[in-house]
Amino acid sequence: MQETVRQISLGTTQLGVSNKIYTPSTNPSPAVLEHPEGTVHRVKLNFEIASCGFCITGIPEFRKLVDWADIVHYHFPWPFADALHFISNVKKPTLITYHSDVIRQKTLLKLYSPLMNRFLKSADRIICTSPNYARSSKVLEKLGKPFGTIPIGLNKDSYPVPQQDVVKRNREQYGEDFFLFVGLLRYYKGLDTLIDAARLISGKIVIVGAGPLEKELKQRVLVNGLSNVIFTGYLPDRDKVALLKLSRALVLPANLRSEAFGVCLLEASMMARPMITTEIETGTSYVNIDGETGYIVEPDNAEQLAESMNKLSDNKQLAEQFGKNALARFETLFTSQKMARAYFQEYEQLVSESS
Repeated sequence: MQETVRQISLGTTQLGVSNKIYTPSTNPSPAVLEHPEGTVHRVKLNFEIASCGFCITGIPEFRKLVDWADIVHYHFPWPFADALHFISNVKKPTLITYHSDVIRQKTLLKLYSPLMNRFLKSADRIICTSPNYARSSKVLEKLGKPFGTIPIGLNKDSYPVPQQDVVKRNREQYGEDFFLFVGLLRYYKGLDTLIDAARLISGKIVIVGAGPLEKELKQRVLVNGLSNVIFTGYLPDRDKVALLKLSRALVLPANLRSEAFGVCLLEASMMARPMITTEIETGTSYVNIDGETGYIVEPDNAEQLAESMNKLSDNKQLAEQFGKNALARFETLFTSQKMARAYFQEYEQLVSESS
């Protein structure tokens, strides 16, 4: 979500929009940062409940920013933002980018639902990040309110070009033609299934990222005696793009709708790499098209996942064709310029309607 906000703000700034970004921080010093995408206003993260950050002391700053703004653009879900909206009595035109349903906190959702539904109904615009998620969201279906779709986009120029020395260093360390995972090591990523699939393939899997499941996943690899799974930990973009260049395909075996889009799939598409994803009725199946840009398999199915990996491992020409198709799809649908223009049009319409 952070990268999506940055890309929207950067793109609309270039179209003449002035952006001020309100965000929580554990250490908001300095409180205001100047970036090319706009002014970032950081407020103290006071505490968290069920992964939701609360910034009680940041309420006055939010009110100041609302007074300055012509439009308030929220990114959902952040339940505290719902409360902020009503506490601050926001009367400006509002737009909500709907990234994901609330998935894991089902008990708390029962308590939160009245506020959530009131907040969503109060918005002048609701924008979903993919038609797949829009169709499959029970929340949006019950809302009975029209909403649009603007896919997430990335700016290829904002990523480093793979330098020969960086590619060489990563090739020496990890090899090439491996299957690559990039992302936080979280419960909904399906990484246990990916590790189980490693027993059924002849190739290698490189897992880039850190997160709460890192220790558990490494133990799973150790217990199963797998020598073809490598954990790199967190890597900067220069190494990440080098590994994408060296890989045979990107694998994202998510098993819950918490994986609402999969920005890593856009990064793979930019690098003309095929993808293997799962069907969880989210944006992952909008970025990756089965049989065109890669394969889509059932979630939590190690055998299907391994079968698709073996197909791409055995057929380099097919993998390259899928990669070319992925790049073409990215350039048609998923550039940050296209996303920014679409949001700019929404902003213009909101301002026009409110005047």
